[in-house]
Amino acid sequence: MKRRDLLKLGGMALAQGGTARLPLLAQAGIATTPSNPLTEDRADYSLRIAPVTVELDRSHILSTIGYNGTAPGPVLRMKEGKSVAVDVINDTDTPEFVHWHGMLIPAALDGTEEEGSPFVPPHGRRRFQLMPGPAGSRWYHSHAMAMDNLHKGSYTGQFGFVYVDSGNDPGQYDQELFLALRDWEPFFTSVMEDDDDDTHNDPLLEKPTTLNTDPDGLEVGSMTYSINDKALGSGDPIRVREGQRLLIHFLNASAIENRRIALAGHKMKVIALDGNPVPTPQTLDSIFVGAGERMDVVVEMNHPGIWILGSTEKMIRESGLGVVVEYAGQHRQPQWIDPPKTPWDYTIFGTSASSSPAPQQTIEMIFEKIPRGSGKFNSWLINGKPYPHEREFVLQQGIRYRLVMRNRTDDAHPMHLHRHLWELTEINGKKTAGVMKDTVVVPYYGRAVVDFTADQPGLSLFHCHIQQHMDYGFKALFRYA
Repeated sequence: MKRRDLLKLGGMALAQGGTARLPLLAQAGIATTPSNPLTEDRADYSLRIAPVTVELDRSHILSTIGYNGTAPGPVLRMKEGKSVAVDVINDTDTPEFVHWHGMLIPAALDGTEEEGSPFVPPHGRRRFQLMPGPAGSRWYHSHAMAMDNLHKGSYTGQFGFVYVDSGNDPGQYDQELFLALRDWEPFFTSVMEDDDDDTHNDPLLEKPTTLNTDPDGLEVGSMTYSINDKALGSGDPIRVREGQRLLIHFLNASAIENRRIALAGHKMKVIALDGNPVPTPQTLDSIFVGAGERMDVVVEMNHPGIWILGSTEKMIRESGLGVVVEYAGQHRQPQWIDPPKTPWDYTIFGTSASSSPAPQQTIEMIFEKIPRGSGKFNSWLINGKPYPHEREFVLQQGIRYRLVMRNRTDDAHPMHLHRHLWELTEINGKKTAGVMKDTVVVPYYGRAVVDFTADQPGLSLFHCHIQQHMDYGFKALFRYA
């Protein structure tokens, strides 16, 4: 298996549009002149983009770009449907975008160059007026591209949680934790194996009869990991008491990989995917979280001891992707127990029949890889071509669409559609309904089918959430007629 890289920000291209766009930006809730904190009301939140240091452990301190002096940035709690003002201050030398992943907001606020969102200028600032929603676990991150620059975009520490409260959560848990899975210090490599990516065991419904045997281009790898900003064994443990219930919000904030996670000695009850409650919660030994995905789990703390929560892959876990969970009164070495190797299956969280209208139109998408199609790097095609796809995917407002994603590559791709939620209907021929997401991992040589309603007018970016794949062609724009 292989991986990633990023795209360069072109200052002239970013500046396109000039003054003609100002009225539209104001209507969308974006301040088009620099805000003055001495004369304007205070924003509900401020995010300052600037260099930060991250102390993974006492012997490993790295430098990156983050929000408000940390990586990850602060957890932003918002109320569904209550407008919030966010000031974004950019203290770096390059334009930046802040994407509100999973939010149903106008394209101008969404934070992508492709959708025409305004950038935050170098050493400048913008104010964004957001209407948070839907309720649940969302997140924010840089959507800048960097191509062969591994110090830009989502390779940096520019990421953080957003939690949108509905006001209806009874709060039947003793602790609420926000845990981001993260890799650091990316490098280019010609060999990279995904030992924790079990989608290889699925039916290979889309495997081509003739494979391209050309040598692959460089991918992006890492050997440095953490949960939030600490490597396993560093920082404070998660301290619990027997009988407590934990609500854990997981986020895979990686720019590079999908991950499988377990809490040794315990099971996790999955109650929401990408922040959306599932019709059929399931109690599992481990979970599989694609890049960009979120997962909410409840854990009953009923097995006293000192345990490790982390990657099921030994090398990844021992390189930092883990955290110690410590029961009160326990004194022993942290323990790890390998969970059963049960294949990941989205469909178990669904129901047999959908309550949504039947799709009225179908969009077929075929994913392909061209080894070294971009010089040293692979290029990625949707329906035989890289981005852009000129008016190829045009939606009619109000129409229900079925999107069939056929993955004819040797990677499992976490695919994300901006500004919409979709309903899973099939994974590799296995039917389901009622599972609402914004990102889905399309299996290795496999197929995923989703339905969505075209109810968010404007441009919407569709892409693989592996940064290098997106940057080298693996994206398309959905536009409304």
